[in-house]
Amino acid sequence: MVAKSFVLGWEEWVELPQLGLPALKAKVDTGARTSALHASEIEPFGRGEKPKVRFVVHPVPERREIAVVCSANVIGRRDITSSNGETEQRFIIETPVRIGDRDWPIEISLTNREFMSYRMLLGRQAIGPDMVVSPGVSFMQPAIGYGVYERREMQPVSPRALRICLLTREPSNYSSRRLKEAAESNGHELEMIDTARCYMSINAQQPEVHYDGQPLPHFDAVIPRIGASMTFYGMAVVRQLEMMGCYSPNPAEAIGKSRDKLLAHQTFARHGIATPPTTVAHSPKDTKHLIDLLGGAPLIVKLLASSQGKGVVLAETRKAAESVISAFRDLDAYFLVQDFIEEAAGADIRCFVVGDEVVAAMQREAATGDFRANLHMGGQGRDVKLGKDERRLAIRAARVMGLTVAGVDMLRAKDGPKVLEVNSSPGLQGIEAVSGKPIAELIIAHIAGQVGSLRHTPLTFGAGEAGDIQAVARPD
Repeated sequence: MVAKSFVLGWEEWVELPQLGLPALKAKVDTGARTSALHASEIEPFGRGEKPKVRFVVHPVPERREIAVVCSANVIGRRDITSSNGETEQRFIIETPVRIGDRDWPIEISLTNREFMSYRMLLGRQAIGPDMVVSPGVSFMQPAIGYGVYERREMQPVSPRALRICLLTREPSNYSSRRLKEAAESNGHELEMIDTARCYMSINAQQPEVHYDGQPLPHFDAVIPRIGASMTFYGMAVVRQLEMMGCYSPNPAEAIGKSRDKLLAHQTFARHGIATPPTTVAHSPKDTKHLIDLLGGAPLIVKLLASSQGKGVVLAETRKAAESVISAFRDLDAYFLVQDFIEEAAGADIRCFVVGDEVVAAMQREAATGDFRANLHMGGQGRDVKLGKDERRLAIRAARVMGLTVAGVDMLRAKDGPKVLEVNSSPGLQGIEAVSGKPIAELIIAHIAGQVGSLRHTPLTFGAGEAGDIQAVARPD
């Protein structure tokens, strides 16, 4: 029995699913050996032994506002002569093509076909031995149409190589190394950038972040790991990258809100999220009433700029509380006064939130003679089972802060769990060790999923810069 031939017309609708291109009108040209795809802003990246290329495709002729930004592994570079006799060295990629109900891998050269009628050319190398081209007929296979690009969001496409910026001043610490390892093991490229050494060109048409005398390339995502001392400037750098179309799981505004402990507690209160009873005052005349509002000692006095358990004092008596408050005021420091949750017995719970899920949790227990459970202060971590209410509270607390990667610290009080704070740069070492969960990989997977489904409008890229690695449809 002779197998039925797969018939192609001289033009066909094709899909390149791994590139996030659901519809292209292609010319089937048996006179050309290699298939070609329209691509602009072509930029190689990645390591020498595993080169990648990113590029922007405008799939709909006359609709430049629709842009799909792609990446692929490079399998070579080749001199290719076009029909007008011009020879050009092009990047060659391999990717599956889908026409009708058939899928198969083909080699494609990347070139600018901006002024060509067809965004893709299907060459004879891509036409299998059981395929027949009918030169006088169009669209022998089912039509797709450009309407697929009018959806509100492009769907995530996998695999997708991302270029990720990790903002950190500590590239050798555990969290930085794990994030880099997790990104690269999943085919992405992660570059560590020292936040303090970034400088910015603030320009409405083309905002840039510069580093080592050069503008940074376009990153698909930024992971901000900004220390407390770098909060103000770090937020500015994150904002600038966001202006350039870079996705941040923790936006600058959310980082600032979580770092401002007073604003954070006011936000929790506004959204009905339980916290330890908290007071704040500026005038020394209000100290006694401040303490009375909390029912007296013991109390926690906490600097608003405190981190990792530093600047947090337990005042066991009213006199001690008055002395600590007076000392902080003499330093012209801002602080909160909180009720001491005695039944917590020097233990708190760190919930690690990624997206809309608590992916891991640990109970941190204070060292002997201390009340602070922070691992940096000698506390010990152990695995803990969370209740449904605790999980829901952790997710809500991260959400109202605007953070999608967060460490939510809470206490178990007799009247239910209470949120202490939400950390926008939670460390990975302790919780990965205690839980056995690959948190770094979960963060990278979350970012890849978000970049793959975002719909936004990156600003025009300058010379030598790159586009997004995800498929994006720019709005009209």
